[in-house]
Amino acid sequence: MSTASCLLSEEQVLCSICLNVFTDPVALPCGHNFCKACIVQHWDDNHRCDCPFCKEHFYRQLNVQVNGFISDVAAQFSQSSGKTPRQAAGPGDIPCDICTKTQMKAVKSCLVCLASYCQVHLSPHLTAPCLERHRLIDAVDDLKSRMCVTHNKPLELFCKTDQECICMLCPILEHKSHEVTQLSEVFTTKKVELDNKEAEVNQMIQERRLKVEDIRQSAKLNKAAANRERADGAQVFLSILQSLETSWLEFTDSIAEKEKMMKTEAKGLIKEIKQEVSELLKKQDEMEQLSLTKDHLQFLQGFGAMKTFEPTKDWTEVCVNLPSYEGTVRRTVDHLDVTLGKDLRKQLRETELNSVQRFAVDVTLDPNTAHPALILSDDGKQVYHGSVRKNLPDNPGRFNPSCCVLAKQSFSSGKFYFEVQVKDKTRWTLGVAGESIRRKGIIPLCPENGHWTVWLKDGGEYAALVGSPRRLSLKSEPLTVGVFVDYEKGLVAFHDVDATTPIFSFIGCTFTERLYPFFSPGLNNDGVNSAPIVIVSHSRIRRGQTI
Repeated sequence: MSTASCLLSEEQVLCSICLNVFTDPVALPCGHNFCKACIVQHWDDNHRCDCPFCKEHFYRQLNVQVNGFISDVAAQFSQSSGKTPRQAAGPGDIPCDICTKTQMKAVKSCLVCLASYCQVHLSPHLTAPCLERHRLIDAVDDLKSRMCVTHNKPLELFCKTDQECICMLCPILEHKSHEVTQLSEVFTTKKVELDNKEAEVNQMIQERRLKVEDIRQSAKLNKAAANRERADGAQVFLSILQSLETSWLEFTDSIAEKEKMMKTEAKGLIKEIKQEVSELLKKQDEMEQLSLTKDHLQFLQGFGAMKTFEPTKDWTEVCVNLPSYEGTVRRTVDHLDVTLGKDLRKQLRETELNSVQRFAVDVTLDPNTAHPALILSDDGKQVYHGSVRKNLPDNPGRFNPSCCVLAKQSFSSGKFYFEVQVKDKTRWTLGVAGESIRRKGIIPLCPENGHWTVWLKDGGEYAALVGSPRRLSLKSEPLTVGVFVDYEKGLVAFHDVDATTPIFSFIGCTFTERLYPFFSPGLNNDGVNSAPIVIVSHSRIRRGQTI
C-alpha cells in the first residue's frame, strides 16, 4: 500500500469542496468523491441534491456511507506525505474561525490574531515571514480571556502579591515591585493545593454519606426501642382494671408522638446532608475538570475563581437522639400511684429502669486523672483508696488532693447510662463532671462547679450535692447505683438498680461541654472502707442484670 500511495497525485485524494485530504470520504452515483461532512453541508446550504463537480442532479438527498477503501487510501497518502487530514469540528471541539462553510477542527490558536485555525488555514502562519513571530498555542476557546485587558498582551506571568495572571508589561507598570513568577511555577504549586482540596471535599462527602447511614441506623434503633417499650407497657397495663384504659391510650399516644418527632428529625437531617453532598459533588466535578487541564493559565484562572464549599455545620457531633421514655413511664406511675398496688408499682419501676438501661455504654477509668493514692485495676473497672501514695507525675489532668478519678470516655450529645457496684462501701461519690472542672485544690462538688453527683457519707448518710448537700431518705441501702444522662434535656438521674427505685435527679441542667463519668471511692479509713467501687460491664447491664 505504501508503494501504491506514492503513485497517487495529491489531487486524487483531495475533496473538491474543502480542498483537503479526504475525511470520511463518500462516493456519489456519478462517481465523484467528497468528504461526508462537506457534501452534506453543501446539500443543506443549496437546498438541492446534486454533485458539486459535474452538477448531476439527484431527486432526493442520498444516505451516503463512508467508502472504506477510499478512506484507507487517503489515510495512507496522508501518512506518506506527512499531511494530516482536517476533521470537521464536533461537539467540544474548537472550530476554525476562517472556514466559511463546514467549520473544521482548529489545531492552533494565535494570541496575536486572537483567532483559531484548522490545518489548512494555519499554513500562512507557518510560511509567511510577517506571521512567523506570532505566538501560537494549542487551540483554545475564548482567546480574549487570555489577553491582558490593559496592555492587550498575552497573560504569561503570575503576580504573587495580587494573586492574578499578568502580561510582560504589567511588572513594569501596574505591578511594579510586586513578586512575579512564571505561570508554570504557580501551576505546580496550585495543582497540589487543588488536589488537597479535592481530597478534603471527597472526605467530606464520605463522612456525610456515613452520617446518613448512621442516622438511618439510629432511626431503626428508635423503632426497635419503641416496639420494646410498647411490649413493656402492654405487660403492665394488662394488669390494670378496664377502667384505666384511658391511661393506656395516653401512654401509647405519647410514645407514637416521640417516634414521629424522631422520624421527622431523621428525615430532615438526611435531606440536609444529601443537599450538602449534592453541592460537594458539584464542587468535586468542577475540581476534577480543572485538575485535568494542563493549560497553566486556564488552570490558575479557574482556580482563582473557584470558591471551596463551606459546610453549614460540623456533622461529626450530629446524631439522632433516641427519645427517652423514662418521663412517659414516670408520669404514668405518678398518675396511677393511688390506684395501683405495691406489686404493680414495682413492675412499672422496673419498666422505667429497663428503658434507661438500653443506653448503657462502656466505661473504664482513666489512670492519668486518678489521685496518686487511688489503686486502679488493670481492666480499669475497679478503684479503691490505698494506704500508700504512689509517686506519679502531677500532670494537669490529675486530681490532687481530692481522691477522685474520671472515666476515659466522654459524651457531648444524646443519652448514656452506666452502673457502679458500691457493695460493702461506707463512703463513695458518683456522677458526672464537665471537661473543664478544676483538678487541683479542694473544690466543692456542685453543678455550679461542673459536678452532678450524689454521695454516701459515714455509712448511712446519702445526699445530693446541689451546693450544700441535700439529704436523701432512701428505704434501702443501694448495692448498685445506675447513672443516666440525657444531654439535650439536661437530666442526670440516679437509680437504685437492685430496688428499681429512683434515688435523685438533677433536672433542667445546661450542658455546654463534654461530660465524663466521675468516681470517688472515699478514703480507706483504716480498712473500714477498703472495698473497691466496681463499674459494671455495659454488656451485663440488661433487664436489671449486674455482676
